[in-house]
Amino acid sequence: MTDTTPAQSSKDLQRLDVTHVEGDVYAIDVRGHQLRVDQPLGAGGTDTAPTPTELFAASLATCVAFYAGRYLLRHGLPRTGLSVRTEFAMAADPPARVAAVHVVVTPPPELPEERRAGLLAVASHCTVHNTLRQPPETTIELEPSTPGRRTDESAPGRASGRP
Repeated sequence: MTDTTPAQSSKDLQRLDVTHVEGDVYAIDVRGHQLRVDQPLGAGGTDTAPTPTELFAASLATCVAFYAGRYLLRHGLPRTGLSVRTEFAMAADPPARVAAVHVVVTPPPELPEERRAGLLAVASHCTVHNTLRQPPETTIELEPSTPGRRTDESAPGRASGRP
């Protein structure tokens, strides 16, 4: 079978890096911006940051908010009062995954009735929502082994510390 998918050029790729900090805490570097993830106390974490799954839902909510905000800006309407609430539920059966996401956009009070449908249409077509509708090809692989290379965990006398 021939692959007809166009090759992604390296200039089109965006990158972020995740490194272990301690326990269940991981640091995310996105274009020099730092984020962290952790797990709740009940799941063995220290609850110092959102979980990756919460960031997944937050990505959708913030993308919806951004698109809604830009719609309002284009139409000369205020963004004050615009908010987005997202609720999600995990699947009860394996594999572990988000089973349902519900997003509610609260428009500014000044939004005219005749603009509500347009705001919803634009917000519903944000990049993250479009990606969920048409999932990307996703691959996960291990970095090739390098002879003599040790990980932090395997290095003798090396204490786990912050990156």
